Amino acid sequence: MTPPTSTDAALALRIVEGADEARRTILLRRPFTEPELPAALQTSIEELWGEPVTAAEHVRHIVADVADEGDAALARYTQRFDGSQYETVEVTPEETQAAFDQVPYAQVDAIEFAVQRVRHYHKLQLEHGPQSFHARGTGMTVRPIQRAGIYMTGNEAPLPSSIVHTAVPAVVAGVEEVIGVTAARADGTVHPLKLVAARLSGVQRVFRGSGAAAIAALAFGTDTVPRVDKIFGPGGIFVTLAKQQLFGRVGIDAIYGPTETLVLADDSAAADLCAADLLAQAEHDVLATPVLITTSRGHAEAVAAEVERQLEDLERRDIARAAIERGGAVVAADLDKAVALANEFAPEHLCLLTRDPEALVPKIRNAGGIFIGESSPEVLGDYTAGPSHVMPTGGSARFASPLSVLDFLKVSSVVSFSDEDLRRLGPFAAELARAEGLTGHARSIERRLEGR
Repeated sequence: MTPPTSTDAALALRIVEGADEARRTILLRRPFTEPELPAALQTSIEELWGEPVTAAEHVRHIVADVADEGDAALARYTQRFDGSQYETVEVTPEETQAAFDQVPYAQVDAIEFAVQRVRHYHKLQLEHGPQSFHARGTGMTVRPIQRAGIYMTGNEAPLPSSIVHTAVPAVVAGVEEVIGVTAARADGTVHPLKLVAARLSGVQRVFRGSGAAAIAALAFGTDTVPRVDKIFGPGGIFVTLAKQQLFGRVGIDAIYGPTETLVLADDSAAADLCAADLLAQAEHDVLATPVLITTSRGHAEAVAAEVERQLEDLERRDIARAAIERGGAVVAADLDKAVALANEFAPEHLCLLTRDPEALVPKIRNAGGIFIGESSPEVLGDYTAGPSHVMPTGGSARFASPLSVLDFLKVSSVVSFSDEDLRRLGPFAAELARAEGLTGHARSIERRLEGR
């Protein structure tokens, strides 16, 4: 069989040249919180509410019902959307124990290994994190939040690695209670891989619930599901919208969109490895964004041909092809312009496959994770590298960071002055208060000074 060539019209990976064209097409950011829902899903939503509603309005209705009805609304919506039936919201210890008997030993062993790697990394991270201190009357205390809620994403296609990479940092940070919510399957059971991952990662209790209803249950609490202080973990569009709407009532880690990987390469990079890295992300979701930025048109064409060859071997080839068509390849004039475009795009994952990838690292300003060289593929980051694979998407790497132990910690400022300190600092504070017209503030200081 003749392999596809760069001139084949059917090639999924489109190629553009120049920064302006790249920004207009492949690197154009689309707001993922304003989705165009599939027609069948939109029809189902309209049937539910009896009128056309947006995705945000759909979520707002669900959140309000869970706030009013608690467990009843949680069960109603999760059973409707998951097509499942179950009697108890909380997963029993017996169900979790049975999960270990259903999962092959090699997979349990792999989860345990991933947990160890993620735990080790985050222990080191905690050592380099903020520390409580007190000096000359001021300081701060650093404490973990008390109760964290983990959204355990995935249903029939389980993602145990996401549980590991979300829950383990919480445990390392010292969170007292880590609880999980997860979709149930049609028979009401939770996928055993998820229960194994939850137990090994330190999740203490697991509840059945999915989508916006599950997020609302964590935010408000129900008779069964405890109210949490902060919600963590990625999910679909309805999870994302619920987190966005409930922020302030409950803490959230971040707003996550579909996954994205940018491979920055020159003509020395192996085309098959570039293609493999793009496809590894493309198979996640039709909305994933796999992007290649290279300094060579010939290299871009070789990668495009490799993508076609490798697509045929993937079980999720239709999903991967749709994502590849969403992304594309950009030909930049040189590495400096390629790096500038990468920083502008601010990808979740940035893979450096060049002659001297280490030399580029100081120039990278915006990326959730940087994967340096052929021996450090992004897929290792998904599973066993160590840092959490929950990373900023949608360009938010310009201002946000990957999930870490720091997200499970909070700081309280401490003020503890002596009478001498009050006499030294007080007059300046009172003067500023009067300048702002806040005489009550000023008198609070002055009364103390008058009595000393």
